Amino acid sequence: MVTPAIVAIIAFILSIVLIPWMIILLPSDYFTHPKRQKYPWEKYPLLIKWSILVLKNMLGAIFVIAGIVMLFVPGQGILTIAAGLVLINFPYKYRIQKWVIRQPVVFKAVNAIRRKAGEKPLQLPQKG
Repeated sequence: MVTPAIVAIIAFILSIVLIPWMIILLPSDYFTHPKRQKYPWEKYPLLIKWSILVLKNMLGAIFVIAGIVMLFVPGQGILTIAAGLVLINFPYKYRIQKWVIRQPVVFKAVNAIRRKAGEKPLQLPQKG
């Protein structure tokens, strides 16, 4: 039987690995575009495109749920919820992401992770 403690431990370990990995994979100019960029899989057949989209959204939902659980047990709850929201598609998501990355604490933390990995720092988006 899977206990909440086991779920929390697994989610905590995954968040420690996956969140920095997602931050490192972002292109340095990701937030400088006025509109959301196309997905890399846009040229794939429709079935593959939709499969990837569904899996990405399911993974995001799992992260959000795990993050909510981590608010009550040890773990990186807020950070895990944020990572889940990055994966899920919803209206105005890109605008919200740009607002979040403009926050000095978030911007410094994200670029510290990128610097440790030897990646270029993210470029700060323009207002709007």
